[in-house]
Amino acid sequence: MNGSVVSVNVNPDGGVPKMPVSSAMLGKDGVVGDKQNDLRHHGGPDRAVSLYSLEVIESLAEEGHPVRPGYAGENITISHLDWSLIQPGVLLKIGGSVVEITGAAVPCATIKGCFLNGNFHRISEKRNPGSSRWYGRVLTEAEVVTGDPVVLLK
Repeated sequence: MNGSVVSVNVNPDGGVPKMPVSSAMLGKDGVVGDKQNDLRHHGGPDRAVSLYSLEVIESLAEEGHPVRPGYAGENITISHLDWSLIQPGVLLKIGGSVVEITGAAVPCATIKGCFLNGNFHRISEKRNPGSSRWYGRVLTEAEVVTGDPVVLLK
């Protein structure tokens, strides 16, 4: 199962939206150049990187939600990967980095502007399985570049 990186996103000031950059280093403690304002719920080794599917974003946009890559807070936007296969324990090779999925990213009110009527719960894994962003632990640190391949390892 192969996909590709369509957007690498960071916000050096913290929060959202995260804006596209050509590349970023995925480190064990987070994405270099990205900041989280709420370290209780974001960041740290088990939530070092946030991933999202371009196809899910496009589907949400078709529903009328004003969401785009990076706007929901993901660091890496991936295309052509079967998002239904993503779950805790899955390993993804993203460019030269290896990331282990640790859990779904619970949506919060900071991203409500991306959703009709502020309905940020639209991407809750509990309410709408298959539509959430995912957190990952970086097992192999590396710079990730837009266009890098994404391979489902396990």
